[in-house]
Amino acid sequence: MNTQLILETYIENIIQIMTPYGSGTGFIIDDLIITNSHVVAGLKEVVISAKKIKRSIAEVVYDDAYFDLAFISFDFEKPKNPLVLSSSIIEDGDTTIAIGHPYGLNYSATEGIVSKASRLYAELEYIQIDAAINPGNSGGPLLNTSGEVIGVNTFIIQNSNNLGFALPYFYVDEAIKAYKSLNLKNIIKCQSCKNLIDEKDIKNDYCPQCGIKLEIAKLRTKGYNPTGSTKLLEEILSSLDVNVTLARRSQASWRIDYGTARIDINYYENGIIIGDSKLCVIPQENISEIYDYLLDENNKFSYLHFSINENFIYLSHLIVDSSLTFKEGRVAFERLLKGADEYDDILINKFNAIKQRRDEED
Repeated sequence: MNTQLILETYIENIIQIMTPYGSGTGFIIDDLIITNSHVVAGLKEVVISAKKIKRSIAEVVYDDAYFDLAFISFDFEKPKNPLVLSSSIIEDGDTTIAIGHPYGLNYSATEGIVSKASRLYAELEYIQIDAAINPGNSGGPLLNTSGEVIGVNTFIIQNSNNLGFALPYFYVDEAIKAYKSLNLKNIIKCQSCKNLIDEKDIKNDYCPQCGIKLEIAKLRTKGYNPTGSTKLLEEILSSLDVNVTLARRSQASWRIDYGTARIDINYYENGIIIGDSKLCVIPQENISEIYDYLLDENNKFSYLHFSINENFIYLSHLIVDSSLTFKEGRVAFERLLKGADEYDDILINKFNAIKQRRDEED
């Protein structure tokens, strides 16, 4: 199969994974979502989405820093064309297809070849490939031309010309079988003694078998806890019935779909917090009428303002973190959410503004 056909055939298996620390890719094998340990970042829960999975919270049930593997559990519908792990010998020069979400560009597939089928690195074998993989590809599947999973895209050499490395399928198969044999959830693999440890048996983050400190256990216990203005901002959004875990795109960025509108909130290093809703495109005719309307509405507003950038109409709220209070912030962001939804419809229906086209949502 060619690259495009492989992507179309197996796209339902490809998962986007989001945490406060970044994003990556996963893929479905049987009833598990497979990804890298560094993608889930030591968290017990992550946000996932896919072609047939709306943005949802899923549970990390296995974390293995040694193989850099993690398994995620979620009640998903079985894909029409499920991916399977290969059992074929990988050879130098084989054609490969890497699928993932690099830089947030969803469902990107890149073709390359196996530069070296077995490259030893830190005691493990890796498949060295020249297919372009970038941040966001981590945890995604590396496929052969039959559409079988031959590896998990795991790391790249920085500032190199397409030097990528994938964990071979046989390590993945070994990890899945070992995990399933326990019939337990919340398993951590000790990076030192390689034993699989039930998380409830871990005391003070130390491996009960060899006594080494388990950094993954420490991170899972700690979880993600926002602080300062970020914490206050999330408390404000929570009071407005926003699920901040689902909305969170990073430690300082949130996206909220409210009615027909989408609101992006970003907290910048200079202390500025901006809530933006990109509403619609100005029409080609009767532009003066829509301008007059926007100016009149701006004169009536408190907390909000309209602006136009590259033909798009924005409704925004801007505040400095030092001025953010729960009471004032709640009023402002409630008006932004409701106003974005209402004005989007008004501008389209009354002034023939053009509904914006959105790229495929993560």
